[in-house]
Amino acid sequence: MTDARNAADATASDPSADALERELTVLFRRARAASGELARAVHPELEPAAYGLLVRLQEVEPERATDLASYFGVGKATMSRQLRALEALGLVAREPDPADGRAFLMRLTAGGRERFDRVRGARRAAYLRQLASWDRSDIADLARLLHALNESPPEVL
Repeated sequence: MTDARNAADATASDPSADALERELTVLFRRARAASGELARAVHPELEPAAYGLLVRLQEVEPERATDLASYFGVGKATMSRQLRALEALGLVAREPDPADGRAFLMRLTAGGRERFDRVRGARRAAYLRQLASWDRSDIADLARLLHALNESPPEVL
């Protein structure tokens, strides 16, 4: 029997795996719905998936499109299309990469940053309202555990 089959058999009747799947399914479903609302709050024509791209750019800018594609686990063509859409909306701009004249670095524009910061501030305030009854250490633990999950290879999910 293969290792994958053994792992599948082991989790088939594992209540903790059932609970994890259930809770992640709810979380992902709510996150998809929220992404659409957040994207529209940044710009009415912004695709829902692009909000996460703005989050990443704000954290690491400037960043090459290939590095962004790698981070999100998407193809270069998909990332290029998303970045072109963000650029057309005036939310991001490209600049030549001084380390490689053939490549470009992407960053938020001043207008993109202002819109994003406004929406992100409101989102963070909503998180804190929702978790107001939680201990701060529990919130920190949740963030730490989610980070560990996000650092796992995408095929796990």
